[in-house]
Amino acid sequence: MSLVGREREQERLAALVASGGSLLVVGEPGVGKSALLRSLDGHVVVGVEAEQDLPYSGLHQVLHPFLDLSTLSSVRRTALEVVFGLADGTAPSVHLVGLAALDLLTAAKAVVLVDDAHWLDQASQDVLGFVARRLSGATLVVAARTPVFAGVPVLALEPLTPGAAHALLTVVAPDLDAERREWLLAQAAGNPLALTELPFGGTSLEETFAARAATLPADVRLALLMTALGGTPAGDLVPAVEARLVDRDGEFRHPLIRSAIVQAASADERREAHQRLAATDEPDRRAWHLANAVTGTDETVAYLLEQTADRALRRGGAAAAIRALERAARLGDGGERAGRLLRAAELAAEAGSRDDVERILLEVRGLDLTPRERALVTWLPSAFDDGVGEGTAGPGELAGLAEAVVGDGDAELGLRIFWSVAMRCFWVEPGTAARQRISSVAARLPVDPADPHMVAMAAYVSPVEQGDAVIAALRSGTPDDPATCRLLGSAALQVGAFEESVRFSVAAQRGLRAQGQFGLLTRALAVEAWSRTRLGDIAAAEPAAEEAAALAEETRQPFMRGLAAAVQAEIAALKGDYDEAATKAAEAERIGLAAGARPVLATVQLARSLAALGEGRYADAFAAVRRIHDPADPAYQLALRRYVLPELVEAATRSGNADEACKIVEELDTATSSPALAAGLRYARALLEEDETLFTAALETKSSRWDRARVQLAFGAWLRRQRRAVQARPHLKAAAEAFEAFGTRGWAERAREELRASGESRNGNGDLTEHELTIARMAADGLTNKEIGERLHLSHRTVSTHLHRIFPKLGVTARSELKEALMTYADTVM
Repeated sequence: MSLVGREREQERLAALVASGGSLLVVGEPGVGKSALLRSLDGHVVVGVEAEQDLPYSGLHQVLHPFLDLSTLSSVRRTALEVVFGLADGTAPSVHLVGLAALDLLTAAKAVVLVDDAHWLDQASQDVLGFVARRLSGATLVVAARTPVFAGVPVLALEPLTPGAAHALLTVVAPDLDAERREWLLAQAAGNPLALTELPFGGTSLEETFAARAATLPADVRLALLMTALGGTPAGDLVPAVEARLVDRDGEFRHPLIRSAIVQAASADERREAHQRLAATDEPDRRAWHLANAVTGTDETVAYLLEQTADRALRRGGAAAAIRALERAARLGDGGERAGRLLRAAELAAEAGSRDDVERILLEVRGLDLTPRERALVTWLPSAFDDGVGEGTAGPGELAGLAEAVVGDGDAELGLRIFWSVAMRCFWVEPGTAARQRISSVAARLPVDPADPHMVAMAAYVSPVEQGDAVIAALRSGTPDDPATCRLLGSAALQVGAFEESVRFSVAAQRGLRAQGQFGLLTRALAVEAWSRTRLGDIAAAEPAAEEAAALAEETRQPFMRGLAAAVQAEIAALKGDYDEAATKAAEAERIGLAAGARPVLATVQLARSLAALGEGRYADAFAAVRRIHDPADPAYQLALRRYVLPELVEAATRSGNADEACKIVEELDTATSSPALAAGLRYARALLEEDETLFTAALETKSSRWDRARVQLAFGAWLRRQRRAVQARPHLKAAAEAFEAFGTRGWAERAREELRASGESRNGNGDLTEHELTIARMAADGLTNKEIGERLHLSHRTVSTHLHRIFPKLGVTARSELKEALMTYADTVM
């Protein structure tokens, strides 16, 4: 990058500060990130490696000047009070803390400049990422060596070009001889900090800073080291100022100097510094400084770290708690090691940190374990992505494990394990025998079957056998707790109660947003979108699916991301945007195939079937939807296959596969309280048997507006083919109007095509004029064209032209059919 380019980047940053927004500045140490930040006016925060294990310490630095908690809602104020240790309470989610931080920064129109963000504690990094993706009206510029979060514009700083490097070195050290100049240019490789520091000694930046520190008096070196390790600058630092290591306020001139001071110190020097810093009254800092000062093992310090982990958890700092427990396991007595490590592994699983779990479980191998600890070792690898993945225990094995754990008296862990089993039954197919075993275990669990968790588990494990019981439980009322509502919404989807699914999912969302439970919010939105789409309410389904997809990415839920993309493909197919449907379906399929996530793959095939139906590719439509019903196919899904009968039968009847569709319908044709399945069966039977009584019964039974419109289209088309155009038109008109209202233009056009084929005029009015009605009645009474013309003072040719228009409107082809057609017409227009 040239010097002119650097000036342009400064201008870009200045414009950002003026307008608001977020930017992530990345680049190697010394490339100029700190210099760019110093060119701006704002609140400066610097990440300190020694504070990585203090949850939300970085966020406290960021918010400190703007920390007027009285401006926040009670929920968000409490969240910040808890994470900053100002009050006791339930540990809030990262997203709720992020919402509170967003409120404060926006209200203050703050300009915050964060340097060395890679050294911030993990909780603070997570919150800043959340804030950065949503910030407007304030400014956040974050500098780090590598991207510390996603979804934010990135400015990647490159080393200076050779010409720019030469010009800078000339300004810094104009008197260098040619040989030394060339050596420095090669050594610095365009790094601006190296170009400004190496001319004064050293072969690398770290060596340069360490060499300067080595010349200082011992007490100054110790003071610098203690400052670098998170202490407050103290003592006479004038020599360090003169050595260009710190400024007059005792702050390091560059973040790299801090790490260079620590690296250059001997082990004994670091231990002494930590021992002195342990005199602090702050218990967490004291525990970590003591841990870093210990040689060998020390159970007392290990116990202090356990207490630190407890405090971190109460503040929502799971990552800090995991590190504290791991360190305690290595410092303390051997008898406590397994328990501490497995507690850390449990926390890592809850935090979604698969790498941490795998690393910790490797360390646990070979240790003496209790039965509960052995159960954790078996179950924890299954705690990610709803238990879907390689190397995890099978659902049958986990069901037995859950029962054994409950039998040993740990009902809480047993239910957690069993929930993993239930979720696995949704995403993959364990088989009939495994499902039966799981249901048998569930019946013996010491939990009320009406408990929402048990209702949801029943829906996942046995959506067919226990579907009626689940639906009855769903209709018992709406709970206040949003997480429980979310569970019931998901359960309703499994059993085809889509209106209840939407009701529960929407009821959950407000509370989940307020609590910052964005992981659960993602699931509620995805379930809402799936159910609304099946109900034909794509206007509301579309934004829900879009938000679910974005949040699934942010909350690292790949299968929910795939499901949301598959629903977006289905919506695009219904709207007639077939290219978009194909793109989204391919995106979702890539995610679903990675681990065989059946609901994703099933919805992909549904979307492809709908697109093929819309394009008139009926054989392709049948082949796609047929896959959802094939147990050997990855797209087979026990619950969802029951709710795609309309697509299956329509494609089958249009592609010569009616017999195969009949077999599937017969298999599913059973008494059910599932609204979606009952409506699908009514439609399927009417379409396959082409029976007017069945069509009429389907219309007379309460169903969703979407289901009714599909029946009206199919019934109207059948009536038209029976040359009963007058009777067909009201159904076709209603279907066209409904599909237009739904936003499904392709379906509306199909209804209008049928309407035109029935003789409906192009302006949509298929009624007879009074003049036409008079002529039709005379013709029905047996009068000839000439006789009609004489009575109405028309030529016989004009009468013939009128009859040519009248016949299609009434759905007849001969005068002998007019009398009956007029009787039906009279009934229709009454």
